[in-house]
Amino acid sequence: MLVDAMKVPRRAVLRLAACAAALPAVSRMARAQAYPSRPVRIIVPFAAAGAFDIMARLIGQWLSERLGQPFVIENRPGAGTNIGTETVVKAPPDGYTLLLAGTPNAINATLYEKLNFNFIRDIASVAGISRAPLVMAVHPSVPAKTVPEFIAYAKANPGKISMASAGIGAPSHVSGELFKMMAGVNVVHVPYRGAGPALVDLLAGQVQVGFPSVPSSIEYVRAGKLRALAVTSATRSDALRDIPTVGEFLPGYEASASYGIGAPKGTPVEIIDMLNKEINAALGDPKMKARLADLGGTPLLGSADDFGKLIAEETEKWGKVIKALNIKAD
Repeated sequence: MLVDAMKVPRRAVLRLAACAAALPAVSRMARAQAYPSRPVRIIVPFAAAGAFDIMARLIGQWLSERLGQPFVIENRPGAGTNIGTETVVKAPPDGYTLLLAGTPNAINATLYEKLNFNFIRDIASVAGISRAPLVMAVHPSVPAKTVPEFIAYAKANPGKISMASAGIGAPSHVSGELFKMMAGVNVVHVPYRGAGPALVDLLAGQVQVGFPSVPSSIEYVRAGKLRALAVTSATRSDALRDIPTVGEFLPGYEASASYGIGAPKGTPVEIIDMLNKEINAALGDPKMKARLADLGGTPLLGSADDFGKLIAEETEKWGKVIKALNIKAD
């Protein structure tokens, strides 16, 4: 009887210990189930109207409808995405401030010698959205209709052709610089504060050539307001089937832009998993897939880690290009 009496309290202690151990998991589950209980900001580190802005609004609308709270797009351009990115790095890791992240963040890791953050260390990957080529586009006033014709035209007019970009270190910049090096042409780079302003001046003929993203420029190409000479991906784009790749004329040339969602380091894994699940659901939706395809993009389905690995690979690739071309941030 004495032994039985001793066992009862011990079992009670074990039960209490088990309940205590389960409390953090229950708390995390409750936190995830309650999220979001108020509006969520998606920081876009570029000006409105560019591809980043387009991707943010597409996925923000989906998340707003699915999760019952507004996902508000907030444009924070400047310093080649660093201003917007640092805003997210410093935000509370509670899931209510997200970042539209991608290739520019990978480029900046090498482009800027001194940053107040380390993107891979300080931003938690949430989900990929899309990967899309850029398009080498000229104003219709430019006589060249093919890449070889443009190269010949540029060589006949050294330093007289201007190339717009979304800013120093933007994909449209490094893609253009890679083209200049491989083609051996002297074209003047004109950086803007975002893809939108660069596109406006390209459409107006203030600059003659650019490497805008397919999502931001495809409607202008279709309308004849810009002439697409080539896409920058390794293979032709389904959205611009008749347009060749730059690599068909300059073997080995390849560039593309990736888009996804990040969050401050330390954001609860349950919230990241929820957002990843919802974003993957969006990318599997026929209407969303059709919209991305129409914009020249390929859905980036996968885990949070998958998007993180892609950014790490792009950081290594573009780091080598930036060093080889000696590209410097102002």
